[in-house]
Amino acid sequence: MLEAALCAIDSGDPEIISSIIGRYSEQPSLKEQSVYNRLDVIDRCFSQKTVEEILSALGREVVDRREAWISSTIQTLKRASPTSLKISLKSIRVGRFQGVGPCLIRDYRMVSHVMRGEFNKDFLEGCRAILLDKDKNPKWEPSKLELVTDTEVDRYFSKVKDEDWEDLKLPVRSKFNLPPYVVAKL
Repeated sequence: MLEAALCAIDSGDPEIISSIIGRYSEQPSLKEQSVYNRLDVIDRCFSQKTVEEILSALGREVVDRREAWISSTIQTLKRASPTSLKISLKSIRVGRFQGVGPCLIRDYRMVSHVMRGEFNKDFLEGCRAILLDKDKNPKWEPSKLELVTDTEVDRYFSKVKDEDWEDLKLPVRSKFNLPPYVVAKL
């Protein structure tokens, strides 16, 4: 019914679309441990500009709230590759303002560099620690967040400099002959 109601209108006006969605929506009952009940803490902590600031904000929340999931989140982040954390944060932050095509190209470049082990060997080290030696004790390089520079992170989003490596090429949208209302949402 929702789909039919949305198809019946000829408008991209967010207020009209929201009102239609609202007619077919209901507030779900959430379990006490649902992540939705933690959104205030998640938003407050993960809206920080750097991984270091996110960890610091989570640390303050542990002191204030004493909730186990916050401590667990901190420990998980501290065990992760510092380089990977910074790359992931940048990818998410940049991706919020990009369309699907630029996001795919950016992520393809990033994964290409990671898989090739060009700038560091953290992917291989993580595989070693989990799959080969099974010691679950990776030796990240660099080992600390403060040692990972913005310049190092930016390199992961550049084109691969190898004449045998092709950059991702996406087809031009107009070839699909999609209706305008679909293209606008992509």
